[in-house]
Amino acid sequence: MGIFEPYRAIGYITAGVPFSVQRLGTETFVTVSIGKAWQIYDCAKLTLALAGPQLPKKIRALASFKDYTFAAYGTKIGVYKRVQHVATWSKHKSKINSLLLFGDCVLSSDIEGNIFIWAFKGENVNLEPVSHIKLENKFTPTCLAHPDTYLNKVIIGSEEGRLQLWNISTKKMLYEFKGWDSSVSCIVASPALDVVGVGCADGTIHLHNLRFDEELISFSHSVRGAVTSLSFRTDGEPLLASGGSSGVISIWNLEKRRLQSIIKEAHDSNIVSLHFFANEPVLMSSASDNSIKMWIFDNSDGEARLLRFRRGHSAPPLCIKFYGNGRHILSAGQDRAFRLFSVAKDSQSRELSQRHVTKRAKRISVKEEEIKLKPVIAFDCAEIRARDWCNVVTCHMDTPCAYVWRLQNFVLGEHILTPSVQSPVKACAISACGNFAIIGTEGGWVERFNLQSGRSRGSFVDRTGEVQCAHTGEVVGIASDATNSSVITAGYQGDIKVWNFKSLELKSRFDVGRAVTKIVFHRANGLLATVCDDSIIRLYDTVASRLVRNFSGHTDRVTDACFSEDGKWVLSSSMDGTVRVWDVILAKQIDAMRADVAVTALSLSPAMDLLATAHVDQNGVYLWVNQAMFMGSTNNYASGGEIRNVEMPRVSSKEESNEEENNNDNNDINNNGSTINQQETKQESKFTLLDRQIPNLITLSLLPRSQWQNLTNIDIIKARNKPIEPPKKPEKAPFFLPSIPSLSGDITFNAITNNTSEEKDGKNVDSKQNFKKIDLSSHFVRLLESCAATKDFSVFTDYLKELSPSNLDLEFRMLQIVDEEEENLEEKPEFLTISLLLDYFIHELSARNNFEFIQALIKLFLKIHGETVRKHLMLQEKVKKLLEVQSLVWQRIDNMFQNARCMVTFLSNSQF
Repeated sequence: MGIFEPYRAIGYITAGVPFSVQRLGTETFVTVSIGKAWQIYDCAKLTLALAGPQLPKKIRALASFKDYTFAAYGTKIGVYKRVQHVATWSKHKSKINSLLLFGDCVLSSDIEGNIFIWAFKGENVNLEPVSHIKLENKFTPTCLAHPDTYLNKVIIGSEEGRLQLWNISTKKMLYEFKGWDSSVSCIVASPALDVVGVGCADGTIHLHNLRFDEELISFSHSVRGAVTSLSFRTDGEPLLASGGSSGVISIWNLEKRRLQSIIKEAHDSNIVSLHFFANEPVLMSSASDNSIKMWIFDNSDGEARLLRFRRGHSAPPLCIKFYGNGRHILSAGQDRAFRLFSVAKDSQSRELSQRHVTKRAKRISVKEEEIKLKPVIAFDCAEIRARDWCNVVTCHMDTPCAYVWRLQNFVLGEHILTPSVQSPVKACAISACGNFAIIGTEGGWVERFNLQSGRSRGSFVDRTGEVQCAHTGEVVGIASDATNSSVITAGYQGDIKVWNFKSLELKSRFDVGRAVTKIVFHRANGLLATVCDDSIIRLYDTVASRLVRNFSGHTDRVTDACFSEDGKWVLSSSMDGTVRVWDVILAKQIDAMRADVAVTALSLSPAMDLLATAHVDQNGVYLWVNQAMFMGSTNNYASGGEIRNVEMPRVSSKEESNEEENNNDNNDINNNGSTINQQETKQESKFTLLDRQIPNLITLSLLPRSQWQNLTNIDIIKARNKPIEPPKKPEKAPFFLPSIPSLSGDITFNAITNNTSEEKDGKNVDSKQNFKKIDLSSHFVRLLESCAATKDFSVFTDYLKELSPSNLDLEFRMLQIVDEEEENLEEKPEFLTISLLLDYFIHELSARNNFEFIQALIKLFLKIHGETVRKHLMLQEKVKKLLEVQSLVWQRIDNMFQNARCMVTFLSNSQF
């Protein structure tokens, strides 16, 4: 185990697999694929309702029915009831390309022409297929569809262009349609009987009558590419929506047999799936650009408008940085989007507006991508002036100016920062006060701007150089200190310069000796980390202008680096696939991990609890949790100089994913042929997690504060709640069954017997003889004795938690010894129970479990039985031991609090 462990991935909405829509009551849900996992969205607001577990391979097809989800990956099909794995179907020998929900069955087809029918309804899911259909060799299935009212029949499309109608019950082909000499990419049933819509790879759409085998209407896309999806409108309007590989959605009027409208630039990639909601003018679409959108046809001209959408990066992020005390992540991607991701709630993630891009693109008839700003290559942000003016500055690829953004409104700012010397901007920084932005260009020019007005406030010029600018080459990095006294700039040729912030004059300079690609500055300690082309990270003290640390270990180009908030760590990523943690004080590497995909950017949250990374060819942002936050020493987790291989974070939780892998590897089958319930395994793992306790810390009981606080004041509460007058007997009391009172509060009714008087007399004699043999102890005492025998008091503690404060007080008072002067007192049951209670307190304090609850119990115990303990030597010895354990446990906690107490006391007594 290392310092950082996988947590989860954010920014994934959908992948290039058709979604599955289902309706449960009045709500509609859509199941989408996100690579190796699946997610379910509530279509009312497109909020995430459920996240499925991780699968061993990428999902190739999806189907859903009520609580069941069917995911095809490789040659297998995973069956899930909500997120619980139910079964795995694995009869296919080749890759599965489509799934079809067919009544009580699921049909699956692979690329070799095998179709299996699986039954899933009932208490047990069958692991064997109901039947199997083998298609002919020259017929490669591509899609399946079930025409309405065609009982037990499916129509199958092929790469060869032909269609076949099969009866899955008799496993016979009923008819073969010649097709249109083009591969069939999609088939969908229409509201009209016997009519289906067929989309072909050549861009044509055919409406075909299956009963008479004749073509009714034919359309053709104006843009070259295959027809990837079709959907008929079902609310009475004769419309057909079609999507192609160009990202355009076409709406066809079937009555007028012509194109009615086009949704241009609906998606940035090929349309994967389209679906009209039943009896609603709402169309849902998804594409390979990591987005899912809903369109509504409510305009008078029949045009569709965007109703709601969820979208992530359609291309890998280039730069990421935590914002808002670690609650959000700013991300700039190759798709020209600047996005704000929420770490806590995915629905709060959004793209920052670039001011009416869609309207401007529609007005001048160009693509939105052509109007958007070029990809961001560097940016900086400051939160101190977020409410006053723009607080983010971005540098864009091959752009001779920098742009400002206002995160309070999630919009592009009104000012454009254009340097005096025209050259592409390569680096930027915002001052600690949030008033100024400093930008550096490819030509070596560095200029300061006021963020409120957008005006230039001077430039940094090195008068001693031959060229009248800051650097002779490209500026690769800019930083400012915490007091606005110095500005540090770095040139590509390795020259680091420190400038006076106010006078703009050069204060000092030093040479790294190698080409510098990136710099990172820590304002609190004044350390500057330089990333060089030799894959070595060098740390400089900017005040003394000297080298203080040298970190080497990466075997390939270093892509990014950052400081921890306290300045003790430097984190770096490289194209060799590793992320390394360097300790500045110890001057050595303390941890290193290698992921499957190389890291291109990273950022550590201000609280140091989360690490965010961006990877090559990955559209999401991956989060890693800092295990050292929960340990007193980093050495307990750090791997040192060794490199450990880690898995990439997953969208679903790690526990669910491990559970899924175990179910896939070991499918234990019972005699009925169904998968054994994993409930016991879940409970065991749950209790195992609870046994893990952090050293030197205590664990609380998580009970409501009133439950354990009232124990110490139970006498006051009883006196306050004492009734003023005795209860009055009601005039007409209802009939009650006679019951036996008990301490537990459970009602036990008297059994009505018809025994004769002789039998009663005989029973009375037996009861008198065996009276002394009857166990009169309560459940409280019996449970305490059984747990003391096994030295495991967890069951007894759970029982105490369930009791109310008044019942606990009653149980403790029932143990009071009436005559303490009696001989052989140590043999009395009450005395033995008091002794066991002291053993229980010692055990629980040593284990540091339920700390505040045990403290309340000890106080109540001493309040009731304190005088008894004082008079007996054996109980006094146990109380002394209890005091020693109590002092030892609390001393450890108190030592940890001492540093914080001293700091608070110092600051509270200081005058600023």
